[in-house]
Amino acid sequence: MTHPSGTRPALRRTPLDAEERARSEATFSRLVAEHLVASGRFRITADSPEMVDLWQAVARRVGETLGRPVASYANGRDIVITFAQQDQSLTAQP
Repeated sequence: MTHPSGTRPALRRTPLDAEERARSEATFSRLVAEHLVASGRFRITADSPEMVDLWQAVARRVGETLGRPVASYANGRDIVITFAQQDQSLTAQP
């Protein structure tokens, strides 16, 4: 179908159902964990509240899996998942 110059139909997203979300979290968690260990940072487009929520859940799961604090930063278009800085005062031995 031809669209008038410069216009495109709006994308309509179908929300993930519970099973799709659970599979996505599990699969993406493995991918993000491998990428964090290799490079320390993972960045992906997350331009909807649902996708930001999904990737933040992935970040929490990766932190639990790796036993290290993980932070996620979203700016409305992308999300960055990286290792968080640990507060040395909380882990210092007297």
